[in-house]
Amino acid sequence: MKKFLLSLSALTMAIGLAACSSNNESKTEKKEATKEAAAPKVDVKKELVKFYMKIGNKINAKDADLNSYIAKASKEDATPEEMPTAEEKAKASESAAAVAAELNSLKVPAELKDQKADLEAALKDYAASYQAKADDLKKDKPSLTAGDDIFAQGEEKLGKVFEAAKLFPPTLGKQVN
Repeated sequence: MKKFLLSLSALTMAIGLAACSSNNESKTEKKEATKEAAAPKVDVKKELVKFYMKIGNKINAKDADLNSYIAKASKEDATPEEMPTAEEKAKASESAAAVAAELNSLKVPAELKDQKADLEAALKDYAASYQAKADDLKKDKPSLTAGDDIFAQGEEKLGKVFEAAKLFPPTLGKQVN
């Protein structure tokens, strides 16, 4: 009888331990599910728009002299006195170079990690377009369209990211000119 009771109590303890073990596993699973639910969901659309606005603001903060030069130089019926001076041309080149540097230092937010490679490629094109303008403005007869093709490539890349997020593609050129 003692052996029977001893076996019965051992069996009872084994069942009890097994029950406690599975209970701990379910508690762990519940804790992990709660942590995942508590983690904030990233609104990719909102983050993309914020990043796009940041790009435009960074460019607009540095490109005033470049825009001024382009406005003066592209005026068709301008008299020689109304054309930009060498000093304005130099300032425009510095302005374009400053925009390129600003764009090269701009980082894609962590919230957009899935779009990071595409956004960095677009930023690289935008920066290259402004650097091309800066370099072209150092020539005797600069072309006002320097870097436009590269800028268009950046627009296309950024547009694809926005379209993938079910947003209309933005036109950065309109925001910064």
